[in-house]
Amino acid sequence: MDLLWPVLALVLSFIISIIVGKVLIPLLYKLKFGQTILSEYGPTWHAKKQGVATMGGFIFIISSVISFLLFGFPYYSKGLESSNTSSVWLPSAGVAALVVALLFGLMGFADDFVKVVKKRNLGLSAIQKIILQVLISAAYIAYIAVRNGFDTSMRLPFSDIRLEFSYFYYIIAFIIIVGFTNAVNLTDGIDGLASGVTLPVMAMFTIIAVFSAQPRTEISVLSAAVFGGIFGFLLYNRYPAKVIMGDTGSMFLGGMVCVLAFELDIPLALLIFGIIYLIEAFSVILQVLYFKATHGKRIFKMSPIHHHFEMSGWSENKIVAVFSIISLAACAVVAVWLLV
Repeated sequence: MDLLWPVLALVLSFIISIIVGKVLIPLLYKLKFGQTILSEYGPTWHAKKQGVATMGGFIFIISSVISFLLFGFPYYSKGLESSNTSSVWLPSAGVAALVVALLFGLMGFADDFVKVVKKRNLGLSAIQKIILQVLISAAYIAYIAVRNGFDTSMRLPFSDIRLEFSYFYYIIAFIIIVGFTNAVNLTDGIDGLASGVTLPVMAMFTIIAVFSAQPRTEISVLSAAVFGGIFGFLLYNRYPAKVIMGDTGSMFLGGMVCVLAFELDIPLALLIFGIIYLIEAFSVILQVLYFKATHGKRIFKMSPIHHHFEMSGWSENKIVAVFSIISLAACAVVAVWLLV
């Protein structure tokens, strides 16, 4: 059990994120990289957030990358961890996870850039987003397939049973990655929400990677670095936010959450520890389906569901606190299952 490296990674990432925020946020305002508020995508009082600096996800992305590269080096430099494909050169699990998250973050940045610089409110088109997500997800799924010797089984939550999915494994993996990455993106709708909900998830990944029967120090360093980066970012992102993460940050976090779940062999447990992401996504799906089926009626006052609670009188701080506590409880349940 090597707890030193993830702790150091967390602390350094936290410090770097604070420093980067001090430099980057004024720069974003100077460049006029502010968010555009559309009335149909949030309560009317969100208009006061018009112009708040966006693309703040770079704060925790930069801090996470630097911290991981420094403190994960003894582990990722050894190359492939799995012995199943020892004759094939592949990047280590941590490096692969970081690259995938960065690719999703890059896609999010392109979306933010189009919105802010090109003045197109909806950013990339739906088809462009789908194509990019398909390519990134397919690349990662191919990577884990080769690395793991084409193992197509998944562990059932709260048991030692592994279900064999055969070719359906790849379809399920694709749905999980694309679905939950977009769900994290949907969660980023009010100040501090995506950050607050994702902190317990990264803490859980770190604890599991450190204290499991077969420790994964490289993964623990990565998740701890992301935790530290988000924690530092939250100092700027809490209500009233000085900066928002934008799609740059939310897509990076979404990709990271999904990939680390696969790396720790708990992708199906996303249904538990990712409960807030799941609820946010399904609230949108249900709202759209019900609206179309009833020709204009709504289940929620507004979706995603955090906006429903806003319009029901909840403050942003209350929503973030309640949703984060639920996320923490769900993560604790999964951690206890795996470690006790």
